Amino acid sequence: MLTPAFYMLQMYDRVLGSRNELTLYMITLIAVGLFLLLSGLEWVRSRILVRVGAQFDAALNSRVFNAAFETNLRTTGANAGQSLSDLTNLRQFITGNGLFAFFDAPWFPIYLVVIFVLHPLLGWFSIVGAVLSIGLTLINERATRAPLSQANLAAISAGNYATNNLRNAEVIEAMGMLDNLRARWYRRYKDLLTLQSIASDRAGTISAVSKFSRTTQQSLILGLGAYLVIKGQLSPGGMIAGSILMGRALAPLDLLLGLWKNLVSAGGAFGRLEKMLEQFPRARKLCRCRPPAAT
Repeated sequence: MLTPAFYMLQMYDRVLGSRNELTLYMITLIAVGLFLLLSGLEWVRSRILVRVGAQFDAALNSRVFNAAFETNLRTTGANAGQSLSDLTNLRQFITGNGLFAFFDAPWFPIYLVVIFVLHPLLGWFSIVGAVLSIGLTLINERATRAPLSQANLAAISAGNYATNNLRNAEVIEAMGMLDNLRARWYRRYKDLLTLQSIASDRAGTISAVSKFSRTTQQSLILGLGAYLVIKGQLSPGGMIAGSILMGRALAPLDLLLGLWKNLVSAGGAFGRLEKMLEQFPRARKLCRCRPPAAT
């Protein structure tokens, strides 16, 4: 992950200064080898997550199916398919890019230490940029949590209403109830659209501010690096490397902000499954052992 920054650092400070072609070839060969290693590790990580998701699904699908059946059996108007959809949502989140942000975020201190080694001012600038990104992420979470949660509930309500009524399509058609049922369903669906619009508008505003902040930071750290180069406190390669490292350090935060809707949706699915499985725990297996023989 540090290869692009160090490769750029060596190009500016060592290769261009010495004009040695052999140095250029060897450094490039090392960089390509490290990029291949990085790609291989990403490939392995992706395959591991896919298999973890499959095992997670295999461990829970039968129990979720049974609990959904019990819910539908004891509760009028319940939608058993929603629980299976929640399980699929969780499995897809586990195997998606959203989880990678949590794996990459702990490496932020490593990037920060390397930036401080280049120059302390670049390190403090990166800390300010990280604080701004974290602050925008928290603001986004607070601004969209309520409407997204309500939108998920409204989507479930509208889906359950349509599923439970459209299964009696012949009766509805014979009694001429389709228009009334569609109007009632649309009232629920309209609430979903309204809540999703509110959440999307808020998330879009915060995302635009975050993009402005991110782009500005990338340019300003180059400007700060150029100032340090003029003052003789930093090399041109260090200026470029500092910009790359700050972008690498803040990338997980940007990914997390972009995938916040998926995170909230997966959290809601987990909460619903947990509540249902607690309500209908795994049935105990009855012991069918023979009674001891009389003596």
